[in-house]
Amino acid sequence: MHSDVVASRSADPRDAREIRASSHGTPHLDAVSLAIIEQLQEDGRRPYAAIGKAVGLSEAAVRQRVQKLLDQGVMQIVAVTDPLTVGFRRQAMVGIHVEGDVESVADALSDMSECEYVVMTAGSFDLMVEIVCEDDDHLLEVINKRIRAIPGVRSTESFVYLKLKKQTYMWGTR
Repeated sequence: MHSDVVASRSADPRDAREIRASSHGTPHLDAVSLAIIEQLQEDGRRPYAAIGKAVGLSEAAVRQRVQKLLDQGVMQIVAVTDPLTVGFRRQAMVGIHVEGDVESVADALSDMSECEYVVMTAGSFDLMVEIVCEDDDHLLEVINKRIRAIPGVRSTESFVYLKLKKQTYMWGTR
């Protein structure tokens, strides 16, 4: 398998090894990039200078690596909220059975702003979709008028959230 090295503007030779694309297009990350990701998972507002000290790079080198990780879609730096506190009173996970091309249905769902999480699965459902809505009427409109109208959607099953007990993004890196 051939890997292409992503070019680096830094003079630090470790940066030349930072992100390699596999033959499948999935980035392989070196230990330093993984350590940067872990630092940001602990605190997304951690200063680049502090991250650099923890991983052994300059602030500028960390800044460049973080930008590359963002540009390649390896990670996002976002504020995670409790949807209830910002006006979204109804959340649900929706299992979807599809006839035909699952990817085209997944693409259509991904284009809906209410669909926060879209995953193709092996099991009882072809797709699982997390929906965040303002209220029950909004949820009904999304499921009944929009999701069920997508060509290929055979059936849906909704799992309405009653209370959010845990939501983390701290699984680290491997």
